[in-house]
Amino acid sequence: QVHIVESGGGLVKPGGSLRLSCVASGSIFSMINMGWYRQAPGKQREFVATISNRGTKNYADSVKGRFTISRDNAKNTVYLQMNSLKPEDTAVYYCNYGSAYWGQGTQVTVSS
Repeated sequence: QVHIVESGGGLVKPGGSLRLSCVASGSIFSMINMGWYRQAPGKQREFVATISNRGTKNYADSVKGRFTISRDNAKNTVYLQMNSLKPEDTAVYYCNYGSAYWGQGTQVTVSS
């Protein structure tokens, strides 16, 4: 069983920034593809960004140019730097480990 903990969410004004962090347990983190997904109220969970074990990154069109995913294998951590935030980015953000495990989510609210 893999334990995943997200942090860094909060309330931010439009145009602001947040950095989400996701720490995963285990000794094989560096071999695992990681991702961020989000779920807004009344909507299905959707893909935001992924980073492969080799560092290849993919982004949803809606966040390209604004969000950056990165990882620090020495800390078993994946990050999501979110800039130029919009109200439509409001959602619970979930970290995904190897398409198999999910964190509990962290709330991001973008509002003036």
